[in-house]
Amino acid sequence: MKIIIFDDDPTGSQTVYGCPLLLNWDEQTLERAFTKSSPLIFILANTRSLSSVLAVKKTREICSAIKKFFLRKGYSKDDYFYISRGDSTLRGHGVLEPAILAEELGPFHATFHIPAFLEGGRTTENGIHYLNGIPVHKTDFGRDNIFGFSTSDLAKWIEEKSFGKILAENILHIEIKQLEMALKNDDGFKSLLTFLSELENNISVVVDAKLPHHLEILARAIKAVSKEKRFLFRTAASFINSLSELPPNPKDTADLVSLKSKNNQFEYKPGLIMVGSHVKLATDQLEFLLKDNSCEGLEISVSKLTDIFALEDYQEAILELEEILLLKINNILIRKKIPVLYTTREEMKFSSDSKRMNFGLQLAEFMAILVGKINNKLGYIISKGGITTQILLQKGLNFNQVDLKGQILPGLSIVTSNSDQFELPVVTFPGNLGNEKTLLESFRLMESNY
Repeated sequence: MKIIIFDDDPTGSQTVYGCPLLLNWDEQTLERAFTKSSPLIFILANTRSLSSVLAVKKTREICSAIKKFFLRKGYSKDDYFYISRGDSTLRGHGVLEPAILAEELGPFHATFHIPAFLEGGRTTENGIHYLNGIPVHKTDFGRDNIFGFSTSDLAKWIEEKSFGKILAENILHIEIKQLEMALKNDDGFKSLLTFLSELENNISVVVDAKLPHHLEILARAIKAVSKEKRFLFRTAASFINSLSELPPNPKDTADLVSLKSKNNQFEYKPGLIMVGSHVKLATDQLEFLLKDNSCEGLEISVSKLTDIFALEDYQEAILELEEILLLKINNILIRKKIPVLYTTREEMKFSSDSKRMNFGLQLAEFMAILVGKINNKLGYIISKGGITTQILLQKGLNFNQVDLKGQILPGLSIVTSNSDQFELPVVTFPGNLGNEKTLLESFRLMESNY
């Protein structure tokens, strides 16, 4: 049974490999994706970059395209698992998006909320979601300017994000103890199956997970009742791995790094690093990276771009700024250094969240188009930040679909276009992943010659 994942940014495939990531959902693109042998199809909706109104519109648009495709092909929507993949630190439209999927692709007997991303230190215990042992609402992510929240208790978080439409007292909970019992003996597993088979009316269910086997036993139980029960999932990346049951990737790190593009002399071309994410971790990683003498930073002024975009006719000013930055990038490459393109770290003030998000899209598009104009000179790109990466793939490199090759580090995927024109690998680096050294580590891996 194929698993269709609606990904709210392009980093949710960070635990799997060998599957298509769709940036478009026209019939031809869907046809190519559904004929692949992989059990996974990721649709990169990028809804985390959108207001709630636009996120609803985008989700309905994708569902409509899928339903029309199914109708033409004679497929049944009941023959697939559907996952709304969201951020393991709870940012995004975490309750709204699965609600729209339920309207469009339902009915479902339950919606499971499984934000654990074990590879990144995100765990859930007693219904509380943690980041490296800290309740996630107490971290910088809980204080996010757009998607902030006041509680790490997932039932209360769902109530908060649903504006009271889903009451915490009506939300069910699968505890670690229940999953451990299902692992230990047949009676425990039968008890879990009974629990699942009694779910009705798209009830919300919060799932604990601290170790991979917690998700694996749940996935096994869900498959066992899948003929009689239809479930919807809002999850981080780890559960996707458990549900798909992919074997270990036959490609190792050396294979993935060797995907770098070469010039006519069969030498690897230089790389480029983009940092668009503004979370504190991304800033710390950037500062650590720029200490490496083989890199050279190139800062894009956010305040300057704000002033330019405020102009009635800003295209000429944008092109002038592009020319200046392209010249600087070329000079860095001539000096045999790796360009690190990043935005100034200050947070701009906007009169509304929608204006803030719109500017974020404009900024990401500016960076993407800039890099797209020199892609033929590059051997690889490391792109830090989900929105930054989505826009790079879609508008900077004009890809309709990319193929996920695997991970160079836990949670850091490398993708390539399935186009015959060129193979430019892109490392998709989530804004919230790793420690201060992880960006530097990924850069050194991509620069290594195995």
